[in-house]
Amino acid sequence: MPKLTQQIQKSFIARLAQLTRSTTSLRARMRQGFNAPADQVETPVRQEPVARAPRISHAPDGECIYAIGDIHGRCDLLERLVEQIEQDSETLPAGTKRTLIFLGDYIDRGLQSRDVIDFLIGDRLKEFRTIFLMGNHEEALLRFLSDAGFGKQWVRYGGGETLYSYGFQPPNTRSSLTSHEAMTAAQKAWEKVWTGFRERLPDEHLNFYNSLQSYHVAGDYLFVHAGMRPDVPLEQQSARDLLWIRDEFLDDTKEFEHIVVHGHTPAEGVFRDNRRIGLDTGAFISGRLSAAKLFKTDVSFLETSPV
Repeated sequence: MPKLTQQIQKSFIARLAQLTRSTTSLRARMRQGFNAPADQVETPVRQEPVARAPRISHAPDGECIYAIGDIHGRCDLLERLVEQIEQDSETLPAGTKRTLIFLGDYIDRGLQSRDVIDFLIGDRLKEFRTIFLMGNHEEALLRFLSDAGFGKQWVRYGGGETLYSYGFQPPNTRSSLTSHEAMTAAQKAWEKVWTGFRERLPDEHLNFYNSLQSYHVAGDYLFVHAGMRPDVPLEQQSARDLLWIRDEFLDDTKEFEHIVVHGHTPAEGVFRDNRRIGLDTGAFISGRLSAAKLFKTDVSFLETSPV
């Protein structure tokens, strides 16, 4: 990758981190999720190093798990990371079960969102057991499918790139508040896109989105998109927290029953401590898509390198 491009990406990530650390009210608004005004929401970027943890955790006997962070429409990176995983898995002892767990946010922000879903449901992964978790961006797509009016909100969070990938151009509704006529025209434009998207969304894609799991437990690990609310039993966790939680989970210090493996909040590198493993490394802008390899008591990491 050209040096200037790398500098721009680092500057972009650093600026996001600065913005999100500058005010606690911004964090509070982030917890409101898609219901907050889009111009008041930023994506936090945490600057956290990989921290080797003394806590010993076990993967299920005879199984090697590869957990993959937020893809966000970067099928090119997904293909490269899967190739690395395939090569790595060839070194496992004969008879080892190989499992891929995807932590959600397959779509939005990247222009290859549809390609990502085609890849995930295709034949490339048939040699692995696959588990797909729900991300907050898949939740947004499903919400749009039931509410045309949500479209103008969704595109502000990256949904426009998903619509483009399926062959639709989001309406330009910036002037929709200037008059009643403009507002009516914007509403009709979104209803047209909404109707077309519902009609042309492949059934296998819709089935994929509707089949996504909230979380998965394996051995000493719990896999979830965003995290968990401290001091709340797993069976009482809200679906919204599993998809959206940030500060209450990230800033707490108490250990959970399981090591929580999650994505959702991008950081400059993979994070690991006694409580959690964070795997969202901002693939859509950084070019780094990351995975954790969990085998017996070993924990290691794979990632794509920016080109």
